[in-house]
Amino acid sequence: MERNIRIFRAAILAVIAVGGLVSAQQPPAGQPPAGQPAAGQQPAAPAQPMSFFVTSAGKGDGANLGGLAGADAHCQALAAAAGATNRTWHAYLSTSASGNQTAANARDRIGQGPWYNARGQRIAQNVGDLHGDTLEQARLGNNLSRTTVFTEKNETVPGAGSTPPAANEHDILTGSQTDGRAYTDGADHTCSNWTSNATTGSAQVGHFDRTGGNNTSWNSAHGSRGCSQANLVSTGGAGRLYCFAVN
Repeated sequence: MERNIRIFRAAILAVIAVGGLVSAQQPPAGQPPAGQPAAGQQPAAPAQPMSFFVTSAGKGDGANLGGLAGADAHCQALAAAAGATNRTWHAYLSTSASGNQTAANARDRIGQGPWYNARGQRIAQNVGDLHGDTLEQARLGNNLSRTTVFTEKNETVPGAGSTPPAANEHDILTGSQTDGRAYTDGADHTCSNWTSNATTGSAQVGHFDRTGGNNTSWNSAHGSRGCSQANLVSTGGAGRLYCFAVN
């Protein structure tokens, strides 16, 4: 009889222990299970993959990038080294009409957006927002600034005010007007369509940090003093490019 009582008591204790364990695993009344969103709430959005960056380095031959094809290949290679191999990358560059070659507009080469930096921050929703095509888009502006522009390695770019001052590399090659289109005035704004490293000629550049002089445009601040690497450095750059994912 006593043996049966002991077995019965042990069974009761086991039931109580299991019940307590199950209860401890249940969320408070009205709360969702752990790892699930509350009622009426959407799950947290995953981090956005990188679709925009400034090159961690230029090609090292001044503004001679090997034309648009060479510039695009530079963007593609740097992106691949950073693990972004599932996208097609283009450099944000315009070219001028020359001989049988028609002009190319940087804005037409970069896809439709949206674009995100290496930290998942949105740079612009679309081409119109990027360039401020409408009054509303111009009012809102894009999100390009010293605090959001990073390289494919998720590193900052030396800008105006960097220490030492010689480290300033805020000039980014674009060859473009502020609307992202090529110049049509007949002057050289692209260092012979990105094939020249001469001390003559010029390349239009933008300021990624939106700082410097009387023009803080991200894509059309001023022209370089020449096309050689030394010319680009003396102007405040290093031959860096903006790279955008087309897809």
